[in-house]
Amino acid sequence: MATRRRPSRPRPSLLSGLSHVALIIWALLIILPLLWTFLASFKNNAEIFGDALQLPGALRFDSWARAWDKAHVGRYLLNTVIVVFFSTLGTMVSGSMAAYVLARYRFPGNRLIYYFFVAGMAFPVFLALGPLFFVVQQVGLLYTHAGLVLVYIAYSLPFTVFFLAAFFRSLPESVAEAARIDGASHTRTFFQIMVPMAKPGLVSITIFNVLGQWNQYLLPLVLVARDEEDWVITQGIASISTLAGADADWPSLFAALSMTILPVLVVYVIFQRQIQSGLGAGALK
Repeated sequence: MATRRRPSRPRPSLLSGLSHVALIIWALLIILPLLWTFLASFKNNAEIFGDALQLPGALRFDSWARAWDKAHVGRYLLNTVIVVFFSTLGTMVSGSMAAYVLARYRFPGNRLIYYFFVAGMAFPVFLALGPLFFVVQQVGLLYTHAGLVLVYIAYSLPFTVFFLAAFFRSLPESVAEAARIDGASHTRTFFQIMVPMAKPGLVSITIFNVLGQWNQYLLPLVLVARDEEDWVITQGIASISTLAGADADWPSLFAALSMTILPVLVVYVIFQRQIQSGLGAGALK
């Protein structure tokens, strides 16, 4: 009896090997500085400016306490969480509804409005800082978190609409027609049927918006610069960096940086699979 031949595995090509090497180098360039920052938060000044590969002599949590209390990292983190929560919520609600309408309904000016959103991605935000400052000032929201939230929403909408429109455009029309036949309104069809079907894309773009707004520095610097108590974490880190250099308290600076990085890292680790599935679904569609 003839034995069945096992299918041979394809040999890795030179291009595949080079791509793996490039990915490993890229991962090391990202991971090693983060790891060094985290370890430096437990070192003293002598260890920080000594051997870069030296581990901390002891786990010194006093630098974390100084960063939390003296440098007010806790207040900056709270302000950032509040601003990012409401801005991301507003971005996702308004952006998903706009993307759904532009993707599923035909009306005069549909494509023009869509192209306006797409054009917004190519417009650098720093070019609009002057007019944006005076617009926010005229509506009485300058130096407030509410004004920063509204600007974050406007800043994040173009990419959100562009990304989600592809998901809503590819969803089966038969499901929406069945819902309308059953008497569902447009609002109910959107929130109870279409939104769950587009969950991978919604999760992915939500994480991207959180990361982008969490790390934003230029807009808070212009719009929330008067009162230190209203600063977000990026403004606080810049101030801590100046103070650390003057006071020679570098461990507290790296502790503050670690506190800033950890929440974002935790969010990404938790939703890693959803992000990958969402990007994969978007690529296939």
